Amino acid sequence: MISKAVLLPFNYLFDSEIIDNITNVAFLKTFKKSDIIIDIGQDLNFVPLLIEGNIKVLREDENGDELLLYVLESGDTCAMSLTCCMAKAVSKIRAVADEDVTVIMIPIVHMKLWFHSNESWRNFILQSYQIRFDEMLETIDTLAFMKMDERLFKYLTDKVKLSASTLLEITHQEIAEDLHTSRVVISRLLKQLERENRIELGRNKISILDF
Repeated sequence: MISKAVLLPFNYLFDSEIIDNITNVAFLKTFKKSDIIIDIGQDLNFVPLLIEGNIKVLREDENGDELLLYVLESGDTCAMSLTCCMAKAVSKIRAVADEDVTVIMIPIVHMKLWFHSNESWRNFILQSYQIRFDEMLETIDTLAFMKMDERLFKYLTDKVKLSASTLLEITHQEIAEDLHTSRVVISRLLKQLERENRIELGRNKISILDF
């Protein structure tokens, strides 16, 4: 059993019945930065609700290279994991802690039951699908219509919005992996952005100036 206080980020979404149900059947789990929360090919027995921190949701190609689909924030759940749970399929995504995170884990049997019996839970699930779908469309548009330097700067400014800080602690390799390109390309484009006075580079740190 978990405390109702833990569910504060979801209080405006759920009615009292669902709040009570979650506190009775769910449990808390914490992950460190870079921990894998859900992996590709994993059987999913629980639905994660994110309480604290950010989670990167990634796809992997046949060569093992990853592409960032979207980032989850406090109050979110992963629509891709919901889909797999509903279909009783293995996970097709990898969810990685972008920083230390705390999640509520809900057994899938309850997720399905509440979907049919509780309007606030059903609305939350459907809204989550729509939000994640829109984010994936944005990712596709970015890949299809933006040049790499534009994609890079959008990636940096999106991370600023998530962290609420213009100073990002991140390596060139981490960025390259998220954007599905090479570290050499990212380093060159970051130098270009620095020359344009849009960022300032430090050791494993990037300050966003043009935001």
